[in-house]
Amino acid sequence: MAATLPDAEAEQAALRVMARCDVLAAISESPNMLTRVYLSPEHLRANQQVGEWMQAAGMHIWQDAVGNICGRYEGLQSGAPAILLGSHLDTVRNAGRYDGMLGVLSALEVVGYLHRQQRRLPLAIEVIGFADEEGTRFGITLLGSKGITGRWPADWLSKTDAEGISVAQAMAQAGFDSSAIAQAQRAASDFCAYLELHIEQGPCLEQADLALGVVTAINGARRLNCQFTGAAGHAGTVPMGQRQDALAGAAAWINSVEWLTERYGQHLVATVGTLECLPGAVNVIAGEVKLTLDIRGPHDGGINKLLTHLLTQAQVIAARRGLTFSAQEFYRINATKCDDSLQQCINDSVRQVQGRSLALPSGAGHDAIAVGECWPVGMVFVRCKGGVSHHPDELVSCGDVAMGIQAYLAAVLSWADKPQ
Repeated sequence: MAATLPDAEAEQAALRVMARCDVLAAISESPNMLTRVYLSPEHLRANQQVGEWMQAAGMHIWQDAVGNICGRYEGLQSGAPAILLGSHLDTVRNAGRYDGMLGVLSALEVVGYLHRQQRRLPLAIEVIGFADEEGTRFGITLLGSKGITGRWPADWLSKTDAEGISVAQAMAQAGFDSSAIAQAQRAASDFCAYLELHIEQGPCLEQADLALGVVTAINGARRLNCQFTGAAGHAGTVPMGQRQDALAGAAAWINSVEWLTERYGQHLVATVGTLECLPGAVNVIAGEVKLTLDIRGPHDGGINKLLTHLLTQAQVIAARRGLTFSAQEFYRINATKCDDSLQQCINDSVRQVQGRSLALPSGAGHDAIAVGECWPVGMVFVRCKGGVSHHPDELVSCGDVAMGIQAYLAAVLSWADKPQ
């Protein structure tokens, strides 16, 4: 079992992380709410601040071609493959202060401990503050982590923000050369693994009364625009048995979405998030209803099976009521399975710190999705109060953060000792 931080040192490390989260939370485009988006002046200021902390932890730092802030703590031999640690530094609008930032700053504490001990590992450690995981500004996600994998779609540079500024223009304004994006790509041999610490953004750890958990997979997702079409009619003159009420059909299906998904289990979730009724008058039977369906789960097979069942059920309901139903998928991302060996390594480290562990999937997306296309990934979750995230009330405890840093360090040390 890998050694880890003594409790007193871990507490001091957690206090530093909490204080630094407060410092980063003050770097915002608005003084009243935390908002920090890709290629903004606040993004560059946050990178500068994190870079200074990286240097203080004994790291060589650089900002790459897509705006990630990177630091390297060399191994016993120069040029050794690295364990990559980190998370993102961008935020949603009116954000909490721990989503993303907690992972970057906890990674710095792992390196800081080794630096204070003047200890080098067989592997190097690199820490990265990804530039844009949330997609808040341009509506495209994982720009930073897709940069290091070399998988930027060709049309990303032309995507625009709410002011009509394109990614290419924003890069130029921030001092980046959009023609040099490929320089951010890292070779497959550069990294042997990616470990990310992140707040859970859900209630499962709190419900289990545990500070830490081990992520099994990052949920895949399917999103669809759906439509029930019937016949609009006078609310007072069309008898109940002769109606083609699109809203009644949609309501019956929404109920089916809930109970069928619960029956499937296996961490699958389904959400009808929007509903639009036409013509939308109080005294008119709805002739058309547009709605969205979002399905997520840790296994693509399960997602696809549930989706097929739900769409079949919609057709059955529509036929029974004299309606038509159509659906068009507009978003798809496959599930990302966490590496089995990394899961075991993190599980052992979490058990070492808190006595037992909990395995659970992540319902939210993370940079590990992009990184996992090229390298093995593993994640450790830290409990957050009430499962609240993407909100100013987002909160973690110093004690939980201390345990997270202990487990993070133990996992890094354990992985570094394994034959690569």
